[in-house]
Amino acid sequence: MRMVLATWGSRGDVEPLAALAVRLRELGAEARVCAPPDEEFAALLAGVGVELVPLGPSVRSVVTGERPPTAKDAFRLAPELVAARFDTLTAVAEGCDALLATGLMPAGARDVAEKRGIPYVYACFHPFGQPSRRFRPGPRPGTPSPQEETDLKVLWEQDAQRVNALYGEALNRHRAAIGLPPVDNVRDHALSDRPWLAADATLCPSRGLTELDLLQTGAWILPDERPLPAELEAFLNAGEPPVYVGFGSMAAHAPKDIARVAIEAIRAQGRRVLLARGWADLALIDDRDDCLVVGEVNQQTLFARVAAVVHHGGAGTTTTAARAGAPQVVVPQIVDQPYWASRVAELGIGAAHDGPTPAFDSLSAALTTALTPETRARAKALAGTIRTDGATVAAKLLLDAAGRAGRAGRNEPSVDQG
Repeated sequence: MRMVLATWGSRGDVEPLAALAVRLRELGAEARVCAPPDEEFAALLAGVGVELVPLGPSVRSVVTGERPPTAKDAFRLAPELVAARFDTLTAVAEGCDALLATGLMPAGARDVAEKRGIPYVYACFHPFGQPSRRFRPGPRPGTPSPQEETDLKVLWEQDAQRVNALYGEALNRHRAAIGLPPVDNVRDHALSDRPWLAADATLCPSRGLTELDLLQTGAWILPDERPLPAELEAFLNAGEPPVYVGFGSMAAHAPKDIARVAIEAIRAQGRRVLLARGWADLALIDDRDDCLVVGEVNQQTLFARVAAVVHHGGAGTTTTAARAGAPQVVVPQIVDQPYWASRVAELGIGAAHDGPTPAFDSLSAALTTALTPETRARAKALAGTIRTDGATVAAKLLLDAAGRAGRAGRNEPSVDQG
């Protein structure tokens, strides 16, 4: 069997597809991954023997400018991505048995599957963007009051209108070009009735998160066997475990002066500092030997050897730190990150920073919580509950959906999530 896996987003959207592609291959299927043409993503996929099929513009070109992307940028990017999906996925999906899409609103992916007459699956790594009685559209977790529940219905209707404004004209124009009727709700069309939630059930219990019928597979974890660089090994062996600070691909949203604030706050705790350069290009503030800056390294190995992980709260980083048993300080920036911050605090495995821009005092308070023996003990205990078979579960479900569609003779276009 042949599968198409498509995404447009950060490393946290691409690496899980690499994990799924590997599991599909182990089960005898071929998987092609369509993703942004960033060099980092191509190298990631090449490292596991999977070719990257370029889809849309590079993510770095969109998020690493002098300012965060604006609404004007979004209205320019949305139709560009729709066109890229129709062009790229139509070609790649020829002769394939199923199409799975994730990442930024995948308008165009289901439509290609519909035209090809193959099963379509939408997968997400967090609950946001899905109609819910519990969450407002956007990065604000919390349980609403009865009045707010009424308001939420209006907000989610407005959210659907926003998605239509971004993607609707382009999507329906491309659908018409291939003989498909228009859709009137792009968001619900792309999400389908039964999305897959590729998140760990301990960190992200799915019950009540959305009105949709979620199928939770567990997180799609790509095993990383790479050794740590020699310089990093030497630094780790030279003293007590350091505190790691990294904001991944949050180039446009990384807090101002985060490197200085973090280094000073960590030093005040009597700890050494390990600073991840990331897309924000974080740098050291002096040449003292208690700090080291690193590039992209094996976090699965590294996080098991640090005192705590200070990060932005991406789903992948949160899961990796939890699996390693490392206490966390989450400084959330956008979308799902406040949710992961709240879960880390609720589980007692770290601290959620109040707001996206830490100061010395606020980060020091969060570090004080994360660095207690009690927090480390809870983090260590929870680590053993994180399941690692999510990609295998998803691969088997996808193969089963494709198999059932094949046995049915593909008489009708389908949306099949297992």
